[in-house]
Amino acid sequence: MGWATTMWAVLYTGFALACVAGGVPLFLHRGSEPAALGWAVVVMAVTAALLGAAVTRYGLRTPLRRLLWVVCALAGAAAFSLLMDVVTLLFGQGADRWTAAANHALAAAGALLLAATARSDRRPVGEIAAPEPSAAPRPVQLIAWAGTLAFVPYTVMKVTWACGGTFAGTSGEEMRAISQRNGASGIWLTLESWGLDATALLAAFGVFLLWGLVRPWGQVFPRWTVFLHDRRVPRWLPLTPALLGAATLLPYGVFGSGYLALVSAGAVTLRRGDFHSAHDALLVSWIGIAAFAVYGLALTVAARSYWRRTRRLPPGP
Repeated sequence: MGWATTMWAVLYTGFALACVAGGVPLFLHRGSEPAALGWAVVVMAVTAALLGAAVTRYGLRTPLRRLLWVVCALAGAAAFSLLMDVVTLLFGQGADRWTAAANHALAAAGALLLAATARSDRRPVGEIAAPEPSAAPRPVQLIAWAGTLAFVPYTVMKVTWACGGTFAGTSGEEMRAISQRNGASGIWLTLESWGLDATALLAAFGVFLLWGLVRPWGQVFPRWTVFLHDRRVPRWLPLTPALLGAATLLPYGVFGSGYLALVSAGAVTLRRGDFHSAHDALLVSWIGIAAFAVYGLALTVAARSYWRRTRRLPPGP
């Protein structure tokens, strides 16, 4: 793992240096990103390379493990909004900023490698027993219900527009025109013409993922998958999208809620954007941000519970 982390870090260092030298922003639009932000990424990548080389040479010692977790957290922060890039690629004309999307993907890959390296010596000895599928504790399932219900107002709003209705003073026809003007793909527009909203479908997938993390059926493939020799679901299969979603939606929802609270208190102003008034924009923003905050928290708790319940442990005496 130390060798793999080093190779990633060298690649990431070269990418970040090329962007800094060419004046290409790694996160924001051209001309609006401080140069120090790009150099910070370079320093982080170089540090990761040195740590990976040290682990390869000297083994995983306690100081190195702690530093690996620190750099892992920084890499995770640099990967923020990767989920938004994925959604844009699925339903838009392409990524708004290809360099930023590549930076998010590289940082996310690095966060996984750094975490795996930091835990590379924590493997039980002997035969590993796979735990039986189990449900999450009741408090975790109650949190999952909160995450599910948080998407109800958001889904109602989106479906209302997709079906041609009016919400927050904006009609479905206006929303389709806005989507087309903002460069929505043919898939997005086709779904809206069928009365389906792409983000509402993603919300439905998110709820499915959430309950798969807290119920026993999320640990085994369905019975009709007879072609599979092992019906056990690999841990990484649900945990990868769960961690990606939690790392994006939870900070986005929490910080967004704080900002909207300031707007509601009159401390700052909110641009109306494509809506007819700032009040309409605030209403729509609260519905979306609140859903992301509650669901992001529920997804984080559910992912942690799934990880703990699916750990392979040595058999008892």
